[in-house]
Amino acid sequence: MPTPTSYPSKDAARRAAWDALQEQRAARFPYPPHGRIPNFAGADSAASRLLAHPRLAEARAIKANPDAPQRPVRLGALERGITVYMPTPRLRGGFHRLDPERIPPGHLKEAASLSKGARWAEAVPLRALAEPIDLIVTGSVAVTRGGKRCGKGHGYGDLEYAILRELGHPPIPVATSVHPLQMVGDFPADPFDLPVSLIATSEEIIEVANPPAAPAGIDWQALPETALTEMPVLKALRGRRTAQDARSPQGNPFS
Repeated sequence: MPTPTSYPSKDAARRAAWDALQEQRAARFPYPPHGRIPNFAGADSAASRLLAHPRLAEARAIKANPDAPQRPVRLGALERGITVYMPTPRLRGGFHRLDPERIPPGHLKEAASLSKGARWAEAVPLRALAEPIDLIVTGSVAVTRGGKRCGKGHGYGDLEYAILRELGHPPIPVATSVHPLQMVGDFPADPFDLPVSLIATSEEIIEVANPPAAPAGIDWQALPETALTEMPVLKALRGRRTAQDARSPQGNPFS
C-alpha cells in the first residue's frame, strides 16, 4: 500500500480529499463533495463498524454532527436507545436532543435526518448539555492515523467540543467515519483543532493510541466579534461564565 501523502496545510489536505472522492466517484449525494463534510460510498459500512465498537455500544448519550455521512450512525444510535445531541447548522439554534424514548420506532429514520428530524428534536438549554455525554461523533474532511482531523474549515466541530469542556465535561472520546480516500499522511494542526481517537472506514476501525491534545475550553479572545450575536449559545455561555466568575472568582466557574 502506498504511503499516504502529507500536505503543507489543512486547506491542501481538504482539497486533496475532496478531489479524490470526486475523481474516483466515491462521493455520494449531496454533490459536489467540496465545501462540505463529504458523503461517501461505504458510509453505512463505516457506521456499522463504529456502532459495533465498545465505545459506542456501551454509550447512553452521544453528540453527533448533523451531516449526511454520519446519518447511519445517528440512526443506529437511536435504534439502540442512545440519546443523540446534535448541533444546529452553524450553531445558530444551539443544540437539539433526540430522545429515542419520545420517538415512535417507525419514525427513527426520519428523526436521524437533518432535513426531517426537526419534528422529533427538542431544543436544550445549557444546563441540559452538562449531562453526561459518552462519545462525540464528528464529521471530517481529512484525517490521519495519528488522530489529526480537519473539517470544512469553519471550526464549528472544534467549538462544539470546547463548549462542552466549558460546561465542565471531562475530555470526551471523539470518533469519526470517513472513506479511505480521506485518510492522509499528515498536515499541520492548530491548538484549537479537535483530534479523533477512533476512526471508522468501510474497511477498518482505527484506535488512535495517542491523539493530539483536544481543546480545554473556548479561546474567547480568538472568536470573531460577531460570534456572540450569530451563535446565541455562546452569548448564554459567556453570561453564565461572567456570573459564576463574579460569585467564585478563584474556583471553577462551572463547578
